[in-house]
Amino acid sequence: MRPGILFVLSGASGVGKGTIRSRLREQVPDVYHSVSVTSRAPRPGEREGADYFFRSREQVEAMARAGELIEWVEYVGNYYGIPRRPVDEKLARGRDVILEPETRGAKAVARLYPQAVLIFVIPPSLEALEKRLRTRRTETEETIRARLARAREEMQELHLYQYCILNDDAQRAAQDLVAIVRAERCQMSRVGPEMKRRILGE
Repeated sequence: MRPGILFVLSGASGVGKGTIRSRLREQVPDVYHSVSVTSRAPRPGEREGADYFFRSREQVEAMARAGELIEWVEYVGNYYGIPRRPVDEKLARGRDVILEPETRGAKAVARLYPQAVLIFVIPPSLEALEKRLRTRRTETEETIRARLARAREEMQELHLYQYCILNDDAQRAAQDLVAIVRAERCQMSRVGPEMKRRILGE
């Protein structure tokens, strides 16, 4: 059995990561989405344990001190972190996992999991990203400005990623993500030895 593949999906807030990740799971349902923990308040429609684990700042800090998080960062005034145990358990069982950290978190993940596949989602333009953020009607003007400033910073980190997906159409972007996952699963370095044993009995 091959080890699971760790996929890291990053991109600015509002770029549509959650939408295309959800569509990935419709077509490749065996990919496990690792749910992050956050100190921010839930947005309308978000569910505990499905979108995030919603915790207080003090609780997130305690989890970090206990070594329970792969990484954690403060992003636009809120903490975000990735619980380590479920990720390690799924990978050890051969199940592929997808994470959604921002760029600083992706760097931390890449240090701990050098074989991780890093994917960055970009908007068609910063103007389009701003429109998406305003359409959500969940952000203050100050938060929108902070998220756009952070998006500019994150775009400077594109060179750290193996893949880039342009999300000017959610369906097409989801298809790109599905193609990346399927291609990585067919890498000879991952499946070659198992295929050889299966066919030749070696």
